[in-house]
Amino acid sequence: MLHFSHMDMNNLDDDGIQGGEDVDAGTTHPRYTSKLYLGILFAIVLAIGFAGGLRVGAATTSDIISSIPLLGDGLSAKPDQNVNFTDFWKVYNVLNDRFVETHASTTIPDVKAKQWGAIQGLTSSYKDPYTVFFPPEEAKTFQDDIAGNFGGIDVEIGLSKESILTVIAPLKGTPGERAGMLAGDLILTIDGKSTEGIGTDEAVKRIRGPKGTTVTFTLYREGKNVGVSVVRDTIQVPTIDNSLDSKTGVYTIALYQFTANSANLFDKAIADFKNSGSKKLILDLRGNPGGYLDAAVAMAGHFLPKGAVVVTEDYKGKEDNKIHRSEGAGSIPEDVKMVVLINQGSASASEILAGALQDTKKATLIGNRSFGKGSVQELIDVNGGSLKITIARWLTPAGRSISDGGLTPDIKVDRTSEDFEAKRDPQMERAILFLASGK
Repeated sequence: MLHFSHMDMNNLDDDGIQGGEDVDAGTTHPRYTSKLYLGILFAIVLAIGFAGGLRVGAATTSDIISSIPLLGDGLSAKPDQNVNFTDFWKVYNVLNDRFVETHASTTIPDVKAKQWGAIQGLTSSYKDPYTVFFPPEEAKTFQDDIAGNFGGIDVEIGLSKESILTVIAPLKGTPGERAGMLAGDLILTIDGKSTEGIGTDEAVKRIRGPKGTTVTFTLYREGKNVGVSVVRDTIQVPTIDNSLDSKTGVYTIALYQFTANSANLFDKAIADFKNSGSKKLILDLRGNPGGYLDAAVAMAGHFLPKGAVVVTEDYKGKEDNKIHRSEGAGSIPEDVKMVVLINQGSASASEILAGALQDTKKATLIGNRSFGKGSVQELIDVNGGSLKITIARWLTPAGRSISDGGLTPDIKVDRTSEDFEAKRDPQMERAILFLASGK
């Protein structure tokens, strides 16, 4: 049984790009200039298995579902007597009796494929981008995503509120980042084919390919089209960097993922920080799409006293809320000034840690609004298929729902594509200024 702490990348609706509209270089299109409320479906183009806050062994199916009668997989098969399926069977029978193949791409599904399609339709009717049903073949692909059993370009993608394919976070040191892809880029074409109307699953299929081959994109960024070519590869993404700037006295810990061993690496980085004698700390969570919940809770223990609330899983009355508390001793001295850097690529476990530090006044958040992945998913096997279902939402210590637009920085600072190209980092510069001046 797998649980995911997703941003659950949210607020997906049915609105798509107008058919047949071209977006010329330099043209401002209203759909692309509107504020993006990104929503990850976690069709991940990564070679890692923890984006979104993976938790393993958190519960069993019987813990979540207790109704009867039960099948061998522990799920209830009891029909809902209040639901009339007459219209469904009408459509089912008409399709069986009258559908005629007219072109090469037409397929007549077998009975099992029809069942999977019906389940997918039911699941999608909830309009939650994190509640998804995968038929067996797609379920295997999703499991491969989690296990990291494939190559790719190591970029996390999702859908905007306008249902436009969007780059969530290109991870550090990966093909996508090296090619110049940025968080927030809108993906208009993949290998010359429009992405209009496609979902993330289909996009992943297009993007993947043998190591060493190239995939091309047309991206929409800051009012213009940008062409990018990326050579596919499989890369071990770094987890953490830490260093002391001798000129400013600022110590920086950059965390790129919340992996299974991130907490141990963070322990060492914090020890190095203490030994450095610095009283100024920057925790850089920009472009960090999340990972293991336990790692985020363990890291929070360095700053919060034992027993302090880090995050709450709110089940909205369907079961008792679960509160995750600090198990540390808050060993960072009170005279340490701290900044957490965030951007729209900071999601899930990143938002849990940053939100806890913001609510408890342990750190000042600088940068852009975070992604807003604030829900918990459970993965349930259904006869070889997989149902990924949202079962709870994340609340910060002050009771804020992370899904409601993400975290708002205390000090808003943008970093434009021109800044990236010129290797300027105004967000880092503002953090250093804040730690020096206190404002």
